[in-house]
Amino acid sequence: MKKLEVTLIKGFSGCTKRQKDTALSLGLHRIGQSVEVEDSPAYRGMVRTVAHLVRVEEK
Repeated sequence: MKKLEVTLIKGFSGCTKRQKDTALSLGLHRIGQSVEVEDSPAYRGMVRTVAHLVRVEEK
C-alpha cells in the first residue's frame, strides 16, 4: 500500500485546538519532524485539516 510522508513545517501558534490535536495524532510534535502514514481516506482527511502546517510527499 502507498505511504504518505508528512512533515511539520510550521508551528502551532495561531492554530485551533482541533488542528493542533490532529497534528499531534499524526505523530508530529516538532517543526521539521516527519512521519510516514498509510495513504487511506482517514489519514488524507487528517492531512487536509492541517494542510497549511505540513508538507506531504507520496512514497
